[in-house]
Amino acid sequence: MILDTAMPDWKPQRFATRLIPNALAALPDDPYPVALEPILSGDSFAAARTEIAGWPGYAPTPLHDLPGLARALDVGAVWYKDEGDRFGLGSFKALGGAYAVYRWLAERIGAKTGTKISSAELLSGKHRGIAGTFTVATATDGNHGRSVAWGASLLGCRCIIYIHATVSEGRKAAIEQYGAEVRRIDGDYDDSVHLCAEESAKNGWQVISDTSYDGYQDIPKLVMQGYGVMVDEALDALERRGVQPATHLFIQAGVGGLAAAVIARLWQRLEDARPYVVIVEPDLADCVYQTALAGRLAKSSGNLDTLMAGLAAGEVSPLAWAVLKPGSNAYMTLPDAAAVHAMQALAAGVGGDKKVVGGEAGVGGLAGLLASAADPTLREALGLRKVSRILIFGSEGDTDPALYEKLVGRSGAAIRADDDGSSDTAMKR
Repeated sequence: MILDTAMPDWKPQRFATRLIPNALAALPDDPYPVALEPILSGDSFAAARTEIAGWPGYAPTPLHDLPGLARALDVGAVWYKDEGDRFGLGSFKALGGAYAVYRWLAERIGAKTGTKISSAELLSGKHRGIAGTFTVATATDGNHGRSVAWGASLLGCRCIIYIHATVSEGRKAAIEQYGAEVRRIDGDYDDSVHLCAEESAKNGWQVISDTSYDGYQDIPKLVMQGYGVMVDEALDALERRGVQPATHLFIQAGVGGLAAAVIARLWQRLEDARPYVVIVEPDLADCVYQTALAGRLAKSSGNLDTLMAGLAAGEVSPLAWAVLKPGSNAYMTLPDAAAVHAMQALAAGVGGDKKVVGGEAGVGGLAGLLASAADPTLREALGLRKVSRILIFGSEGDTDPALYEKLVGRSGAAIRADDDGSSDTAMKR
């Protein structure tokens, strides 16, 4: 599918989807559950935001208003939170992995020195000698590993990253530029997660994973807490514009950490005005969908060989599921072609909208919206109306530039140069 930039008659397309409602969803006026506070509390989100806002190069990412796309979809508004330039890493993952590296390393160095360690001290190199004695490791299909490697390079510790067979060379090189040792395995993402955990235990390395498992919960909590920064930025931007909150959130899921963090923060801040939440996954990596279907933790029914590499997870994070179970309203799966269609819609600037670069995993939520808007049955099931206001988190840009150009027909650089558009200018760098 090649982008035709002159497509005034652009229309959303129907795709083969699966949709199930969440019978376990909390009622609209239910408060944020006390049982979820130890995982994602308002205080923990606030602490992460305070810390990350002080990092060099921090700036809120744009929240694009896409009125042309909204008209094409026959809805009231579409807002797209564009994480493509977060700390120059190309995705929201910069908020989570690097924050977890900082919190873990500061705790370890603090224990050795008997003092509380700030990120400013670590960034200054004051404790680089001690930091260099520690090693962090993770498994990734791209963006999370890049964040962990970046954080480790800034803070001075060693970093080892495990990637699986289908991770592109472009994503591998993007991780290696931060000095990490990258180890490719023959299996899939879940195989890389298990091998990383085994070898880290043998060698005394600290796993910085965005998914939880038995006996491993503290680090994934920190990762999710970091993600809350972008939710606060989006809500603050909407408040500045004086508009009503979103009625719907379409949010992509891999292991579920992104979706859980977004849902939790929206629930805390908006309470009974929080949006109706649709979880969107690739049909080849549908672990959340299968878990919802089974009513218990279940593995993906697909082979994980999805174009949406950042969502290629076979098992949902138990911590994330604890939030998704009461906090989401429906679960949807889509084919890869739906993501390409969404990438092209953003790049085309439907109806005169700003042209936006969205990566294949980052547009998962948008792909779910486009497919739903094109199908009368789905529109009705999800309550999409002319007045509906939809919030989307575009979680990555063209993190694999060669693949992006192949799918869209133009490079991300060319699209960004082609249109300086208009969004929330107060939020631009």
